Amino acid sequence: MAVIAMWLCDRDDSMFNSKKEAEAHDKMLELGEQFAALMEKQISGIEPKQAEAFGILLAKNKDLVVRACKGDCAALGEISLEDNDAGKTATKV
Repeated sequence: MAVIAMWLCDRDDSMFNSKKEAEAHDKMLELGEQFAALMEKQISGIEPKQAEAFGILLAKNKDLVVRACKGDCAALGEISLEDNDAGKTATKV
């Protein structure tokens, strides 16, 4: 029987094959939480689930958001709302 080391992200119970992937996912989720908290403070009446979903979307696409902040506004058009989980290597337990 083979033993396979897995890393669990305690924020969403995702499992990863490497510590590096798990830490990157955890940082992305933390950034998403911060975006969501900012939106909840600034936009009165926003639903927490909406703020969380948008925060995660921004965090998953942080490179495009940074490009837009540096003046490449068209970068935001590259964000895919349908495929925002594309490339995710996590497995739900």
